This record gives sequence, C-alpha cells and structure tokens, in this order.
Amino acid sequence: MKKFLLLTGALICLFINVNAQKPNLDKVVAVVGSNIILLSDLNQQYAIYLNQGNPPDNNAKCYFLQQMLIQKLLKQQAEIDSIIVEENQVDDELDKKMRYQIQRMGGQERLEQFLQKSVLQYKDEMRPDIKEGLIAQKMQAKINENTSVTPLDVKKYFETYNKDSLPDIGTEVEVGEIALYPKLTKAEKQRFYDKLDAIRLRVKSGEDFSFLAKTYSEDPGSASEGGDLGFFDRAQMAKEFTAWAFKLKAGEMSPVFETDFGYHVLQVIERRGEQVHARHILVRPVTTPASLERVKLKADSIYNDIVSKKLPFFTAAATYSDNKETQYNGGMMLYSDNQTARTTFIPVEKLDPSVFVVIDTMKIGAISKPVSFTSQQDGKEGYKIFMLKSKIPPHKGNLDQDYPKFKESALKEKEAKVISEWFEKRKETTYIRVDEEFLTCEELKLWASKENKK
Repeated sequence: MKKFLLLTGALICLFINVNAQKPNLDKVVAVVGSNIILLSDLNQQYAIYLNQGNPPDNNAKCYFLQQMLIQKLLKQQAEIDSIIVEENQVDDELDKKMRYQIQRMGGQERLEQFLQKSVLQYKDEMRPDIKEGLIAQKMQAKINENTSVTPLDVKKYFETYNKDSLPDIGTEVEVGEIALYPKLTKAEKQRFYDKLDAIRLRVKSGEDFSFLAKTYSEDPGSASEGGDLGFFDRAQMAKEFTAWAFKLKAGEMSPVFETDFGYHVLQVIERRGEQVHARHILVRPVTTPASLERVKLKADSIYNDIVSKKLPFFTAAATYSDNKETQYNGGMMLYSDNQTARTTFIPVEKLDPSVFVVIDTMKIGAISKPVSFTSQQDGKEGYKIFMLKSKIPPHKGNLDQDYPKFKESALKEKEAKVISEWFEKRKETTYIRVDEEFLTCEELKLWASKENKK
C-alpha cells in the first residue's frame, strides 16, 4: 500500500503527454469500468520515454500502464461527480506541452519528422488525453480538498526522522528586487509601429497572413503556427488584445495596436459564444541607448532615496518596480521547485547567476547599487536594485528554521495516504482487468481483478 500511495501528485502529469497514432488493429491491455487502455497508447508513452534519452526498460511499460489505470479510475469518478474542465484550460495545457516538445526536439521540423505528422494534427490527437489528464488532476484535488495538517501533525512527522537521517539544508537567502525597464518615447516607438503597419498592408493586399506571421512575428509561442492562438476567452489576454478580438467579426483584421508585449495586428478566424479563435503578428520594440540611459538615471535616484532613508525598499518596490510578480510582494523574489509551495527562501544554487554575483558579498539588510540586466524570459534590458533580507547558512533540517518545508512534506504524505485509501476503496467496487502479459509486473498485481487471479 505504501508503494501504491507514492504514485500520486506530480506523477499524474505523466498522463497528459501525447495521444498515439492508432493502427487499424489494436489490443486492449486494460479495462477500468467502461474505459479501455490500448496497447498503442502504452507503446507511444514508451516511445517518448526512449526519445528523451532513457535506456530501454520493459519495467517502464509497467509503470506507464499503472499511471494510465490511475487516470482512468479518477476520470470515471469525475464523470460521476460531474467534474469538468473548460476548453481554454485544455488549450493552455496543449500549448504548454507543444512548446516543451518542440524545445525538447530542437525545433518544429524535427518534432514533425519524429511524429511523421504535422504539429496541428498532433495537437488534435493529443487533445482527448490532455483533457482526460486535467480532469484526473481536478478529481484528485477534490479528493484532497479537506486535507490539512496541524502543528501537532507537523511535529509528529518531524519526529519520524532519525537524527542522522534529517535532510541537509543548503544555504538559503531572501532577496528583494526592484526591476526597472526603459520606456520608449513616442518617436522611438514609431519605427516599430511603421514596420508592423507595412506588414498589415501586405495582408490587405492579398498576401498570406500565416506566412507573414511565420516570417515576421516575434511571438515565440505562436509564430511557428502562423500566429494562431487557438480559442481564448476575455480573461486570457491583455485587455487591449481582448477588446479588438471581441470587437471584430470572423475574417476581419485589426489596425496596429499596443500592449505591454509590443505592437500587434490580429485577425479573427472564428467566434463561439464567449470564445474567439484568432491569430496575430507581434513586433516587439527594441530598447534604445537613450531609453537605457533614462532608466539608469531613474534607478540611481530611487537607490539614493532608499539608502538615505527617504524611501523604504518595500515601498519603492511597490511604487516603481516593473516586475508585476514581485511588485506587490515588497519586491521579494519567490521560489518553488514545483513540488512545494512558493516561498521567499531561495537555495543559492537556484539563484540566477547574475543575481548571485551581486548578493554573494552583501551583508544582511544591504542594498545594491543599480545593476544592468537582460531578462532570460523575453530578452528585455533594464536595471535592478537588490536587497539581501536574510541568509541562512547550511544546516541540518529543524523545525525552528524549516517549519514550512516539513509542513509541506507532512501535508503531501497525508494527501498521498488519503488518495491511496480512496483508490483501495474504488478498486473493490470497480471492474478492472489487466492483460495477462502485464500481470508479471509487481506494480500491476495490485490491479488484478478476481477474474485475473483465477
């Protein structure tokens, strides 16, 4: 049961990778209630596993099949409980998976060669599995919606560790930042506006929107798709983008307009109620030397106000920082390893090297002079002011310093136990059959039905 209990949480994400290319003749390798699992689905999971550089291992098929069984059981209960996933959530997950696969394969062409199909066809085939995986995740969250831990639970969890087995915690820091990006004048922006307006006129003259988007658009997420953004609702895009998307009719094209991302031209493809299918071309204005000099002077002024005590760092961050993620958090940078909740305590090895170089020699409470930087996400240049709020040296895990970490671990263990107990009950009341070929797998013996065991 302990082994089964660990196969929850982040592992569910493995379900929503890809949908197989199914041959005319296929084999059912497992049945869960009214849901079936095909050999072609399992083989495709294994093919991706190999493509990611892993060594051949037949036990991996056992693992993937067990994950599929878990998903089917969750999906079946979700249907009973009327749990649904909105189509825009599926679109977002599809786009995220697609970007990851393209990056992993080294480009869209290489991915299409590997798949022997177009990216658009691939996305259509992926969609049912993506949706099913999201439903399974939502069902799992519902099962654990009332699960929580008390301080006493955390203390008991901590006491399960032997003194010698307590985790080693490396150096952690709390770092605040004020990020300042240059603002272009109207005259500096004009050439980027003119560039996109010339492209828009080419579309109006009969040139193909998709081809021009692939050639000129600076949106890495949609350029390779001819600017296609799929369906989206009013809450998913910048307000200026949404305003034009919901104003235009199918086939109509917007004038050039501006958002925080740059200049856009969009064309509506289809409208379904409160969702729009559109494509766009993006041109990002490039920083000029004059705009960088202006923002440096602003950064110097803010720094002087902070060190002269005229302005608290946290107030300055809320007032001036252009980083929306940290602006209203007192400028404090946040960290998560995707397994734990976000925290202001960051392992030094996880810091951006350019940040570490600045704060490494700073004293607690010190403020750095403005330093130039280039964003890894979008290539934007600017200046940052850092504050080192705290620094915890390497130590053995303890409740005084690491309570949030042990609380997170205690909660995950409790959630895993709740999920495990839920599965055990559902297995007893659900028809489950696994093909004999896979009943040699230790993991799958737990899923064998009475009929299997005869």
